[in-house]
Amino acid sequence: MTTAITRHSDRRISPVFVGILAVTAVTGWATWTGFAEQPGLAVFLFVTAAWIVSLCLHEYAHARTALHSGDISVGAKGYLTLNPLKYTHALLSIVIPVVFVIMGGIGLPGGAVFIERGRIRGRWRHSLISAAGPLTNVLFAVVCTAPFWLDALDGVPRDFRFALAFLALLQVTAAILNFLPVPGLDGYGVIEPWLSHSIKRQVEPFAPFGLLLVFVVLMLPAVNREFFQLIYTLLDNLGVNDLERYCGQDLYRFWQGTSEYCSISS
Repeated sequence: MTTAITRHSDRRISPVFVGILAVTAVTGWATWTGFAEQPGLAVFLFVTAAWIVSLCLHEYAHARTALHSGDISVGAKGYLTLNPLKYTHALLSIVIPVVFVIMGGIGLPGGAVFIERGRIRGRWRHSLISAAGPLTNVLFAVVCTAPFWLDALDGVPRDFRFALAFLALLQVTAAILNFLPVPGLDGYGVIEPWLSHSIKRQVEPFAPFGLLLVFVVLMLPAVNREFFQLIYTLLDNLGVNDLERYCGQDLYRFWQGTSEYCSISS
């Protein structure tokens, strides 16, 4: 197997990731039990930590798929340890996505694991490597929304339910944005192996600016409205309603003060 060529230490889960998981678990417990005096702070820490976990798993999915497709260099680069500090651009992969969640409540895709594509043969493998990351966000969204579409919310505390709803919104936005066929995003990586060489050469100079272009376009009111309408429709179909999404984000941004509407909602 390909993994046999990598050292065991290259695949050992990083203490950094374990620490992030611990923060997620503790703050999730605090949100569930109402242990924290400031529930908004507990929700903020829980959602932020869980979001970072999903970003790490997103990058791990890229790297693990690349490993099984022939790029054994991902082990030596530390990508299989789930350590976000090992990414090519930790700023792009972790810091900026977290900042955008805090500022605007949008799951901005990050991502910077360097895959040595020359080691990989077969267009389907290249496409699968690119698709693996956003598919992780899809899976994360399914898990977050499972209590809603399974109608299993009995006994789930209000604040925890709101936190899950907001976390689901982040995962859905990240998945959709990542799957856009825009240079620099995973969606383009899925279709790139199937494009002609001339088209790829023409598009290549624009790859570093793809994410910026998406951000600028999303600032257009009409595009922003349609984009979030799509997000809300998907979440509605998964059982997450407007109240739960709104109150989840409201609790997350606790420094602005929780609205009275969410305080009295059950």
